[in-house]
Amino acid sequence: MTSNDLQHAPSPTSEAGAEPDLDRDARALHRTLEELIRLIQFRDRDRICCHDVSVSQCYALETLALAGPLRLHELAERLYLDKSTASRVIDGVEAKGYAERTRHPQDGRAVQIELTAAGREIYGRIEADLLAEVREVVKDLEPPVREAMTRALGQLVRSARARVEVGSGCCRMKAVS
Repeated sequence: MTSNDLQHAPSPTSEAGAEPDLDRDARALHRTLEELIRLIQFRDRDRICCHDVSVSQCYALETLALAGPLRLHELAERLYLDKSTASRVIDGVEAKGYAERTRHPQDGRAVQIELTAAGREIYGRIEADLLAEVREVVKDLEPPVREAMTRALGQLVRSARARVEVGSGCCRMKAVS
């Protein structure tokens, strides 16, 4: 079933008081994103695992590559994981020599996690592999379309992130008022 089929599939009754266009658009976006996320997850699993890291480990490498050294709780929040799960992810990355725990420069009692040279190198290879695939996917789209998609998806991410609660070992959407 394609996203077009899903967008036009019969839907359950709308929420009471919901705007019909908003409800329709939300459903269509949800179904399209679901399909895209599923495609990306399978791609990530197949591509990333070829580099001897799990998808979660790759997300940790990416976060550290982009943000620099982080304390465990900061990394856990950025990965939308609880601290114990993030710690296990980092244990695996550290065992492979891609990251290390070091003393925080401003707080000698605290530990931060940072990439090693090997971690930066493996993440660089993974990123190059994934970006080559994305270039293939978007190469037939006109530059203004690519730019508009990036802007719109960025707005969507910011809107969703503003509604996410991270803490107490879970990540969930904030209650709607």
